[in-house]
Amino acid sequence: MKYALTLLTLLLRNTRKTDSLQRPQTACSCFIWRRAVAAFALLLLPGLVCAQGVSAPWDTSKDIAALIEQAERLNPLLEQLTPQQWEAKGAPATYTTQWQLARNEVGYLIGAAQALRKQPEKLTLALETLFRLQSLESQVNSLVDGVRRYQNPAVGELLVSVVGANANNRDQLRQYVSDLAQTKEQEFRIVDQEAQRCRGSLVQAPARPAAPKPAPAK
Repeated sequence: MKYALTLLTLLLRNTRKTDSLQRPQTACSCFIWRRAVAAFALLLLPGLVCAQGVSAPWDTSKDIAALIEQAERLNPLLEQLTPQQWEAKGAPATYTTQWQLARNEVGYLIGAAQALRKQPEKLTLALETLFRLQSLESQVNSLVDGVRRYQNPAVGELLVSVVGANANNRDQLRQYVSDLAQTKEQEFRIVDQEAQRCRGSLVQAPARPAAPKPAPAK
């Protein structure tokens, strides 16, 4: 569907020409047309996504699988940590909270990424996955100093390595979110322009003449 966006634009342009000859006379006809255009745009969405430079669904699925695999590698490392015992060595209790948050965030990230893998065209899922990934990186990086100081420097370095391995996936996901947002903005702008034109046609359409009153009975 390389020319999906062009097809939608031509459809709307052709309809405007037809409308100049015969404006819609009822709100019902305009409403039906507006719904039809919106439905057509939604059907073309996968083609619009590919045409505007967003990764194809199979590429996105592959990237997300790599992201999930890297995130899952964090679980056994986080399980090795014992921040409650660090407190006996003078560590602040905030490390325990950060550790719990990091463990939870791994599950949230994997869940969001799996949902995005099934529906790669959903911007909300792409944004959630990106935010979850960034939050997980922040939580783990906050833990690293404590791991190095109060438990095992080698485990700390391994955490840094696993988190860093997802940097490329994060950058690709960020670009995907940006491209997808631009595509959706353009798509909805076209539909909104047609809705505005349709409303304008209703305002300018001449009112129907009133039905003649029946003659009084003699």
